[in-house]
Amino acid sequence: MQRKYWWIPGFLSLLAILLLTAGPITALLVQGTRSSLSRLLHDDYLHHVIWFSFYQALLSTLLSLLLAIPLAQALSRRHFPGRGLLLRLFGLSLVLPVILVVFGIVTVHGRQGWVNQLLQTLGFESVGYLYGLTGILLAHVFFNMPLAARILLQGIESIPSSQWRIASQLGFNGWQLFRWLEWPVIRSALPALASMIFMLCFTSFATVMALGGGPKSTTLEVAIYQTLRFDFDLPLAGLLALLQLLFCSGFLLLQYALTRTAPESRTHTGLAIRPDRQRLGVRLWDTLILSLGLGLFLPPLLAIISSGLNTQLWAALSSSRLWHATLTSVLIAGCAALLSVLLTLGLLSSSRYLRLQLQRRRSAALMEATGSVILVLPAVVLSTGLFILLRNVADIFTLGPVLVLLVNALMALPYGLRALQLPMERISRQYGRLCTSLGVQGLARLRLVEWPLLRKPVALALALAMMLSLGDLGAIALFGSQSLQTLPWLLYQQLGNYQMIDAAATALVLLLLSLGLFGLIEGVLGGKDAATE
Repeated sequence: MQRKYWWIPGFLSLLAILLLTAGPITALLVQGTRSSLSRLLHDDYLHHVIWFSFYQALLSTLLSLLLAIPLAQALSRRHFPGRGLLLRLFGLSLVLPVILVVFGIVTVHGRQGWVNQLLQTLGFESVGYLYGLTGILLAHVFFNMPLAARILLQGIESIPSSQWRIASQLGFNGWQLFRWLEWPVIRSALPALASMIFMLCFTSFATVMALGGGPKSTTLEVAIYQTLRFDFDLPLAGLLALLQLLFCSGFLLLQYALTRTAPESRTHTGLAIRPDRQRLGVRLWDTLILSLGLGLFLPPLLAIISSGLNTQLWAALSSSRLWHATLTSVLIAGCAALLSVLLTLGLLSSSRYLRLQLQRRRSAALMEATGSVILVLPAVVLSTGLFILLRNVADIFTLGPVLVLLVNALMALPYGLRALQLPMERISRQYGRLCTSLGVQGLARLRLVEWPLLRKPVALALALAMMLSLGDLGAIALFGSQSLQTLPWLLYQQLGNYQMIDAAATALVLLLLSLGLFGLIEGVLGGKDAATE
């Protein structure tokens, strides 16, 4: 890129982001001011919705962390067959479509699920505990416990070997090992980790909509959707969306305040030198915790596969509705992922020039922060703003595919920024002067220097964006129709109508499509022989 044109990619990306966010926010402000604030202050149901949103997020965060801490300890002490695969599966939970996991949880814990089938086999009566707060907590723990355990495990494994040796020489018991070695690294990670999990649970939409079970278990995001789609109360929907926007902004500021960049350190497995590994009580405790963690995490994944492989699978797979939804999902996800990566690359190419060549670090940080502004705009809130903004301009449902595509592209921006920011800056620091001295600029620099080193991070950003779009239920819930159905929306409808055979086939297709596309993009675009830095 020629120096005099360095600002063009960033300007175009910023313009697109601002147009797609400023308009909906303005529409929300206009509609929100038309709703009486006293209605919010005196409506008992809205009070309950706000209270429940905080309550379920707090409980989900506490349960996830209370299980993740001993699980991370157990994983740091035990080396067993399949441990590496389990940790990779823990990472997979972050990118699996939410509605897909909901199907697995229903299959395991529902009225006709595995748990009740086991109880009936043992002679007990079946129990109904899934829908409502219990189901929401189960799903949230499924997603967030593995995330927290992996992060905490990295902290524990960063404890130097010398400290474990000293603790062994001093004869530390289990409590002393936790108090003086493990707790300091766990405590340093907990504030940011807890705030992140709380925000994820507070903004959860698909989980609450599918497992909430009624008005008693409704959160703000679901209330926004219901107010808009069922009651068509635009002023109240705008007011609730603004309230959600305010809460998310506060959570994000809190998360940034609590996040501290940890110094890089070499990780140590600690499996051979921990003095507590061979103690009988610790081994029994680790077995219990690992069994509990695996019992919560693995059955829903297995249920997705086993339920899909039924005798009526081929009949369900012959549905034209299923394959039409599959094609729609792939087209929207592919276009959304491509747009998201292009916006990300445009922002980062200009912000990199600002930071490294012009030494304007604050301007560069502001430009990148604009790309992350979507973190305070959940998909339902952004979709609500677009719905209100465009309802009198065009047919919303005719524009549905484009609107879903745009919302999904914006939702993936923060992940793309995180995947590409450091690699792009590192390349410029290492090879920028060399390229300038050799006169390698523009397309030649992109082809010879940038692309070989950026293939893997670009592939990761594209794969993450496609997975997020494939699993979207927030935007399609507002803009979906009989002619616009994606796999998550079709699966949600089938679950709601108790069409479990068809839902099993849809879930299996969605799982295979998600994993297949993720592996294909990383393997083909990333390239086995791509250059590394």
